[in-house]
Amino acid sequence: MLATVTIFGYYLRNLLGEDLGPLSTKELEQLEHQLEVSLKQIRSTKTQAMLDQLADLQRREQMLAESNKALRRKLEESTAEIPLRHSWEAGGQTIPYNHVPAQSEFFQPLRLNSSLQIGYNHAGGTTEMNAVAPAQDDPVNGFIPGWML
Repeated sequence: MLATVTIFGYYLRNLLGEDLGPLSTKELEQLEHQLEVSLKQIRSTKTQAMLDQLADLQRREQMLAESNKALRRKLEESTAEIPLRHSWEAGGQTIPYNHVPAQSEFFQPLRLNSSLQIGYNHAGGTTEMNAVAPAQDDPVNGFIPGWML
């Protein structure tokens, strides 16, 4: 066993470039060949690892591209539902407005007392608001309390 360890130590030193003086030309050529084979195996392993990593990155790129397409499609669908957003992005920042005149049966102005007073009444000592409710013959047919005016 000690002899085997000694021989391996000798080979290791030779591979590291030490103790090459006593070697013959044939032994140096064998050592060179062994180093070339080892270097070729290391390069092959490194190349395979890089190819595996490249294939993994290409798979991830394809998955991200598909995810990007799905998100873009979803965004286009959601923006298609909102037509005003497209007009805004296109530069049409104005929204069309059509004025609809008030119809007389829905709008009836209040008849207010022109002497509306808000605040302290010197005569009675109370706060009062003088407003006239719509007449009973109006089609609104209701009463608006004074506090709402």
